[in-house]
Amino acid sequence: MALPEIAAQAGLAEYQICPEGVAAAELAAGRRAGARLIRFDSPDYPPALRQIDGAPPILWLRGDPAFLSLAPIAVIGARNASSLGLRMARGMAAALGEAGQTVVAGLARGIDTAAHNAALQTGTVAVMAGGIDVIYPSENIVLAAQIAERGALVSEQPPGTEPQARHFPTRNRIISGLSQAVVVIEAAHRSGSLITARNALDQGREVMAVPGHPMDARAAGCNMLIRDGALLVRSAADVVAALQADLPAGPEAPSPPESPRALPSPDGGEIESLILARLSPSPTEENDLIRDLALPTQHASAAILSLELQGRLTRMPGGRLALA
Repeated sequence: MALPEIAAQAGLAEYQICPEGVAAAELAAGRRAGARLIRFDSPDYPPALRQIDGAPPILWLRGDPAFLSLAPIAVIGARNASSLGLRMARGMAAALGEAGQTVVAGLARGIDTAAHNAALQTGTVAVMAGGIDVIYPSENIVLAAQIAERGALVSEQPPGTEPQARHFPTRNRIISGLSQAVVVIEAAHRSGSLITARNALDQGREVMAVPGHPMDARAAGCNMLIRDGALLVRSAADVVAALQADLPAGPEAPSPPESPRALPSPDGGEIESLILARLSPSPTEENDLIRDLALPTQHASAAILSLELQGRLTRMPGGRLALA
């Protein structure tokens, strides 16, 4: 009842609420698909996802909701993956599962499919771009059924929704939002995997990447992520070690004294604003820019990468940056 007034205050004059019959039909379609609805205020809603900006108010789920919060790690990458990339994805996912992590991916061809298959025995989560009952690509119908039995299928779209191009970037924010870290295995310079990496940076998640040959276009995105501050990983052991290094010290460990001159670090959006304020169409040396910001290199590099992925700055030869 309050929504039309809220919409009017936001400048939407023709807003109409969803008819009750449409909502009832969606609930019935979900039940027919064997799925359940998880609301934002449900105890089954994953706490990590609840913390992100624009968290989905509802999730459709087939499978066990416990896997959504069971130490999830995203393993993603190219659809047209190389044989070495697929081998890396299988080894990475299987070893992460054996280490107690839940492997999260997007049910896409290539790296995602390899990761899901390798993690079936230990549990995996597939975040879908379309409805919970619309398996895309169709060759993963059997895999999706196996995931529903040994992990979880998740979607924010109504049942019956055919995936469209616009659904995949929004799907990617859920993949990263569910996860402690995002591991990228093969990604082109501009790809959906880099959108997920950008979302992960915005959400405060760790971004890791497997390096590739400089002449292989499928490795260009991973190599760029590493150049700009992502953690280079060669195996699941590297991923687990990095996550353990990020854990807070136990209660028996004394806390270091706080420096009286310490200032709170700006968040990602503030850093991006500081960077844009210092750039112009004329090239600026990246090292000089980071030094002028007087911030930790990893924070500045992450913000520069985010702006580059947004198309707001251009990286030029010789380590120089300019406004796009």
